Amino acid sequence: MYTSTFTFAKGEFDDEFHALDNFIAQLAKSIPGYLGEETWENPATGLVSNVYYWKTMEALQELIGHPAHIAAKQRQALWLKGYQVVIAQVLRCYGDGGIAHPLAEGAAASHSS
Repeated sequence: MYTSTFTFAKGEFDDEFHALDNFIAQLAKSIPGYLGEETWENPATGLVSNVYYWKTMEALQELIGHPAHIAAKQRQALWLKGYQVVIAQVLRCYGDGGIAHPLAEGAAASHSS
């Protein structure tokens, strides 16, 4: 399994941003191998992190290579004050079941400890 974490500083969001962002979110969810996502905001810095979970690197690459994602990346400076992307392989995932998590069911079962 893999994660792609997109951390950014908010800028000015217009209708075009919201339409493209919504399209990409729906696209990601439609790709076989998409496992879920989480969003976190740090009130102290104002930074937002979106963590997307993927069963395979090929599923993640399908989103990365999509024309809408490429267009958003090319135009990011219009809407963001900076960003960082981290792509990582999940080595282990576990918990006590007390909170909902994209990897807590089924997909993570073979990677739990």
